[in-house]
Amino acid sequence: MEHALALVDDGGTTGFADLTLARVAARAGVATPSLYKHVGSLDDLRRGVALVAVRELGRACAAATVGRSGPDALRSLARAIRGYAVAHPGRYAATQVAPDPSSADDLELSAAGADVVAIVAATLRGFDLDEARTVDVVRAVRSGVHGFVSLELGGGFGLPDDVDASYDVLVEILVDGLEGLAAAATTPAAS
Repeated sequence: MEHALALVDDGGTTGFADLTLARVAARAGVATPSLYKHVGSLDDLRRGVALVAVRELGRACAAATVGRSGPDALRSLARAIRGYAVAHPGRYAATQVAPDPSSADDLELSAAGADVVAIVAATLRGFDLDEARTVDVVRAVRSGVHGFVSLELGGGFGLPDDVDASYDVLVEILVDGLEGLAAAATTPAAS
C-alpha cells in the first residue's frame, strides 16, 4: 500500500486516476503478478488507497473542529479540507470517489465516508439549521469547498491576486449563507 500511496501523491491531481498495478509493481521493484499476493485487483488497490485517504481526511476534519462550534468550526473545517487537498492532491482525489453502498467490498469505505460526513454535519449543526436541511447544507458546503480546491489544484486561478484571501472570502460567504438560512427559518412569515 505504501508504494501505491506514494505514486498517488507523486502523481498530483491525476495520481489516483493514473494508478495501475504495473506502476506499483515497478515502484516496488517486483513483477506485476507478485502484487496479487497482496491485493486482489486494481479495484481493491484503489479502494485501499481511497480508504486510507478518507480516514486521513476524517482525522484532519475531526482535529480541526474539536472544541469549536458555529462559524469558527466551519472556518477551521474548510481550512483543514483545503490543507489536506493541497498537501495530498492525489489522495484528495481518491476521497471524491463514492463507494457503492450495495457492495460488500465497499462497506469499510462507506463507513469511513459516513464518518467524514458526520463530522461535517456536526459542524453545521452549530448554525441551528433545520435538521431537514442537513443533506442540502452538507452538499452546498462540500460543493463550495471542493469547487474552489479543485480549481486551485488544477491551476484555474491565474490572476496574481492572493488565493488564500479568495478562499477566505468563499468561506465567509458560506458562513453568511448558513447564518442567513438559520435566521430565515426562525423569522415568522409576514401575513
